[in-house]
Order: sequence, then structure tokens, then C-alpha cells
Amino acid sequence: MSERPELPELRASDADRERVAEVLRDAVAEGRLDMEEFDERLGAAYKARTYAELEPLTRDLPAAGSAVPEPAPSGVPGAWAGRIGGRASSTAGIAFMSGFQRKGQWTVARRFTSFAFWGGGEIDLREARFEEREVVIRCFAIMGGINVIVPPGVEVDVRGIGIMGGFDHTQAGAPGEPGAPRVVVSGFAFWGGVGVERKLPRAERDQLKAERRERKQLEREERRQRKELG
Repeated sequence: MSERPELPELRASDADRERVAEVLRDAVAEGRLDMEEFDERLGAAYKARTYAELEPLTRDLPAAGSAVPEPAPSGVPGAWAGRIGGRASSTAGIAFMSGFQRKGQWTVARRFTSFAFWGGGEIDLREARFEEREVVIRCFAIMGGINVIVPPGVEVDVRGIGIMGGFDHTQAGAPGEPGAPRVVVSGFAFWGGVGVERKLPRAERDQLKAERRERKQLEREERRQRKELG
């Protein structure tokens, strides 16, 4: 077995550490690690700051290949560097009188195909990694619906068409952030719809809500103090 290339000193995220922790939990449940080894590795995982510190913790475990993201291609700047590159975890989503979801921590293939017939699908890229800098998401909705959710900063190019249906182009054209992926949404909708919308990741949305609550609390306190002084 060939060794994986040495990982760069890229900063690991909380999600990266949690993925490694999940692999370790599976390993101790299967008897691959004893409790002493598990405690030692788990502590190291939550203390790790880089991918290079995380990689050895799962190197000898079966799920190690999916626990730590592959290094991003060189030349990818900014905060997006850790989210571009690696093996695709999903290449398609199909809903036939049913539904499908792709959300959370997953790696979208450079060519992802989705199909919905009398059903619905959700393709959420807010916490996703991207196999390549540009990915193409092909959406085919027949008497059904598919919704693509992208985070702010991602460039979106919508090329789909609607035939007695709708294909949302409202998010196309906005320039992306430096180093951000480019998402091309193509396909068609027949008696159905394909939506494309931008939403903040849940963590950022929760942080903004907390900040608004704090500001309101401070404003109430200031009003109370002015009233007492007046």
C-alpha cells in the first residue's frame, strides 16, 4: 500500500476534528482500539491544529481515507483552501416518487447529477467540500423539484432551462471570493422546478442571531439606564 502524500500545515476545522473522532469511536466499538488508545487519540484529535496532526490518528484504521480531507491543490488562496480537493463522496442524487438530500459534511464531485420525478431533492453546499475548483451540478426535475443551496462567496453560473416549469437564475452572475469554488448549475425542469439560493452556514447564522440578541439586550439596558437617570 502506498503512503499518502504528506499533508500541508493547513489549519483543521472543528468539523475535521469531529470526523476523526467519529472514526475513533467506530474503531473502539469494533474492538480495533482499546479504551486507553481511544482516550489518547481522542484527546490528541481535539487538540490538533492542522491536518498533519490529525492524519496519523486514523492512519492504521479502515476508515482513515475518509476521516481527514485531502490537501487542497496548490494556488488556492484564502479561507476556501481547505475545502477544495479530495475524493468525491457522492456523484448523484435520485428521487423517484421520493426524496434525497446531500447536506452537511460531504465532498461534491466535479460532475454531480440529480434527478427528481414526482419527488424532491436538496443539494446543500454550505458545509461541503469540492472535488475541484469548478463543479457542475446537473439537475433534471420532471414533475418534481430540486433545490441547490450555496454559501455566500461562491460564484454561481446557471445554465438550465424550464419547460412548463421553472429554473431559478436569480443567483447567477455575482462574482465569487478569491479562491472560492465555482458552481455551474445546468439541466432542465419539465412541469417542475429547480431553485438556486444562497444561505449562510448554520454556525454563521447562529452567531449572527446571538450578536443581534446581545445588541438588543445592550440597547434595552441603555434605555433602562437613561430612564433611571432622567
